[in-house]
Amino acid sequence: MVKNIAVIRGDGIGPEIISEALKVLDKVAALYGHTFNYTDVDMGGCAIDKYGDPLPEHELNKCLSSDSVLLGAVGGDKWNDVPGNMRPEKGLLRLRAGMGVYSNNRPAKIWRQLSDASPLKKSIVDEGIDFIIVRELIGGIYFGEHKTEGDTAVDVLRYSESEIERIGRIGFETARKRGKKLCSVEKSNVLDSSRLWKKVMHRLSAEYPDVELSDMLVDNCAMQIVKNPAQFDVIVTENMFGDILSDEASMITGSIGMIPSSSLGATSCGLYEPIHGSAPDIAGKDIANPVGAILSAAMMLRFSFDMENEATAIENAVSKYLDSGLRTADIMSEGMTLVGCSKCGDLICDNLRKE
Repeated sequence: MVKNIAVIRGDGIGPEIISEALKVLDKVAALYGHTFNYTDVDMGGCAIDKYGDPLPEHELNKCLSSDSVLLGAVGGDKWNDVPGNMRPEKGLLRLRAGMGVYSNNRPAKIWRQLSDASPLKKSIVDEGIDFIIVRELIGGIYFGEHKTEGDTAVDVLRYSESEIERIGRIGFETARKRGKKLCSVEKSNVLDSSRLWKKVMHRLSAEYPDVELSDMLVDNCAMQIVKNPAQFDVIVTENMFGDILSDEASMITGSIGMIPSSSLGATSCGLYEPIHGSAPDIAGKDIANPVGAILSAAMMLRFSFDMENEATAIENAVSKYLDSGLRTADIMSEGMTLVGCSKCGDLICDNLRKE
């Protein structure tokens, strides 16, 4: 099978971790007889430096003509002083909107080998951490009107019923394939947009009688994620709440460097990226953790290319790597052996076997 992948290496540690993900994809291609063609795309700070634009139209078009997009990370202190509408992160928002990827799915799963790395006490971790946050991605306050007039700033949070319904269906369908429990998170005691969110979710619930729907206010959810994460199967929420909660959820699993994500819309062309940032303070030092990027590539194989065996092979190779006691600096603990970013990628490749 031949697949065309747009590759956004980005800024900071982005190029390092993406190099390891491509290394793994090349090994998968060799094992299974596939061909993966890569097209480099400039986005973020590097695109600002090159074009004066975080995502020029011609670079976006490369993504739109691909079968899927693999992204490292964008941004950094170097571009803090550029105008707000030209910041590196604006390129990412433009990419998501251009691709029409309205559903961001972020798993929060603790690997058994890293249970000691979780900041939560052992009794909580032993109950299990394995849930998914389904985050609406191209609506809400991030895409509303933003303006500053004198000493007053305004950011508009707006959602339509259709926007809520389409992400709600993703939540229900995801729960249906897992533990059949869906928690809808909002702030309906304060926000009109959340009251509409709750109304639509309950209307949809009638179409999914096999899925148990519950409601939770976002502040309570933030507490429950650290108090009793085992209660959750699938969480569905709006853009800003999902951004914050998914970062919180990633940290209770031991390291933000281990967590992949997928962003999908109406087509199979998805955007896949680790959830961490560009970490410019460690860029170029060969100490970043590439596992989140590698597992993002596995998600791409599974959800965009229907390559379930290939995705499982990558996940099993990561598990074998963790079994060996080798760790990058972010998940290093007593008795483990430190390895760098490139070596981590090599070891995962070495553990790849055809499933």
